[in-house]
Amino acid sequence: MVAPLVEFRSVVKRFDDFVAVEDVNFTIDAGEFVAIMGPSGCGKTTTLRMLAGLEAPSEGNILMDGRVMNDVPAHERDTPLVWQSLALFPFLTARENVEFGLQMRGVGAAECRRRALEWLDRMEISEFAERDIASLSGGQKQRVALARSLVIEPRILLLDEPLSALDANLVIRMQSVLTKLQRELGITFVYVTHSQSEAFAMADRVVIMSRGHISQIGSPKDIYRAPANRFVAEFVGRNNIISGAVTKTAAKTVTIEGSLGSFTVQTGQHDAPRKGDVARFVVAADLAQISVKKPKSGNVIPCSLISEEFSGSVVTLFLEAEDGSELKVQLQERELSKMDLKSATTIYLSWADEHGHYIGVD
Repeated sequence: MVAPLVEFRSVVKRFDDFVAVEDVNFTIDAGEFVAIMGPSGCGKTTTLRMLAGLEAPSEGNILMDGRVMNDVPAHERDTPLVWQSLALFPFLTARENVEFGLQMRGVGAAECRRRALEWLDRMEISEFAERDIASLSGGQKQRVALARSLVIEPRILLLDEPLSALDANLVIRMQSVLTKLQRELGITFVYVTHSQSEAFAMADRVVIMSRGHISQIGSPKDIYRAPANRFVAEFVGRNNIISGAVTKTAAKTVTIEGSLGSFTVQTGQHDAPRKGDVARFVVAADLAQISVKKPKSGNVIPCSLISEEFSGSVVTLFLEAEDGSELKVQLQERELSKMDLKSATTIYLSWADEHGHYIGVD
């Protein structure tokens, strides 16, 4: 079995009395693209800074290739960091910015220039090599920052919300650039973001953090379709979270009854709850269906239409159930155009049994 390239073992980080990261355990394999995602203040950037050597763990160990790195300074690690602010030198040209890391490693001037120009060409901005940084666009600066980090050919590249300042179209373009580079080079990428679309579009695995803890680790598909708990279900995707009292248990299924009705859900790998427990399950908005006629069977909730949100070919409908709960359903615009929802007094939201995902008791 191949040992992981990076390992966090029971890592804790305190700032005075504040615990920013608590009991974090996970591994990163060589050549993996791992995204660490969560809301502001969840500990994701602190985790990245500890990996970069900019912060030391208060407890636990961070290992690279089996070596404990806790006290190894940043400049002795092969872990360049692409900052959210990019941190480019404004008094240097694009080429000189890319050359800087090589110069610090004692590479000769001619070789520095050759490799810097090679990487600027690879990033498709070689024509701007002699431009001042201030004269470049946001996307061009982003590519210079990437070239500066990659020209030293690191084993691990760390990225701290590097696309947050770019416009939406450029973000999509840079996602493609990053994914292509990572696959071509085989370099391990560790990418911090609060954006689900960025993490899910690029990463092999996603680490979801909340209040200093890891809430779930898995592939983007696993996390999207099978959130581990309520926090992940609320943070990721457009999920409908339905709760109620457990009224019946059976082998691998549980019946949950609440203000929205009575529903039977598969428990999967979760421990079986007891009768009377308050439990929750999730129905993803894109797995729910709507109709103006009440389905004859299955899981059905009568609702009224509140509003619609268009995003290209996909429409999100916001519905209100009889108890005041807000529910969501996503469908293609072409599907919606075939429905006469405006004249319907009641809209029925429904889903197949297998599309209810149990997330446990409160």
